[in-house]
Amino acid sequence: MKLRKTIALALAAALAALTLAACGGNSTSGSQSAAGSSAGSADASTSEPVTVKLGIVGGINEDLWAPAKATLAEEGIDLELVNFSDYVTPNRALNDGEIDLNAFQHRIYLQGEIDSYGYEIQNIGNTFIAPLSLFSDKITSVDELKDGDVIAIPNDLTNGGRALKVLESAGIITLDPSAGFNPTVDDIQTYHVGVTIKELKANVIVSTLPDVTAAIVNNNYALDFGLAASDAIFADDRLDIEDYWNLIAARTADLSDPAKVEVFRKVVDAYQSDGTLAVYNDQCKGFYSPAGWDQDLLPQA
Repeated sequence: MKLRKTIALALAAALAALTLAACGGNSTSGSQSAAGSSAGSADASTSEPVTVKLGIVGGINEDLWAPAKATLAEEGIDLELVNFSDYVTPNRALNDGEIDLNAFQHRIYLQGEIDSYGYEIQNIGNTFIAPLSLFSDKITSVDELKDGDVIAIPNDLTNGGRALKVLESAGIITLDPSAGFNPTVDDIQTYHVGVTIKELKANVIVSTLPDVTAAIVNNNYALDFGLAASDAIFADDRLDIEDYWNLIAARTADLSDPAKVEVFRKVVDAYQSDGTLAVYNDQCKGFYSPAGWDQDLLPQA
């Protein structure tokens, strides 16, 4: 099928990229030791260049932030993108001061991380909303699912919970209504098809598509592997729920410093721009839409 060919080509390209990265020895991934943030001591009113380290996940986010990076450079701000390979490290790195900001998560995920780890970080600006989609290279409709089929979903609480809600919307399962936004497999009350749900790390799920019947794949990973929203066999329609808006996060302590707030405001404004909209339209294959750009979440001077 077309989807299988796309995934195979993308996997080959990813392996080649990993080989080149290993040979080059230089990487901005979350696996390296960060040098520490620099925006904390920056004063945007001076002529000295300011460096802001922004944690992201997935290659598509480098494209999403390219227009903002160019705009900020004209204002004397060097936006350094630190690309992490998973959803766990960026908040820890932000909380520990290794980066200045991150932009990879929606509101429910951020709140779950705060509740679990006590991070003192918060939303300073909204970015986009995207559907969470079910992909397959074996079937073209959820109606083709049968007993014994395997569906892979993310194993973290918030993405996994949203994935289960997608499966419920698709009529595959029924969840306990009291489970809220973050149900687990233990909250499944009824299987309308006798599928097996396999929980895996979000960053490896797309590579398992040849081995499972279908999989819930986060959009940044889907884009990195050449998938489009139109390739999905089902997607949720919860695009009006603010809890699923993605965001830019900062350390709470930094928001008491007017100089830092001024720099962060420029970062948020640079992202919430026509340049970013053009990337959504030209490169994001139907996945992303702007969300909450009219909300000012930073402290006022």
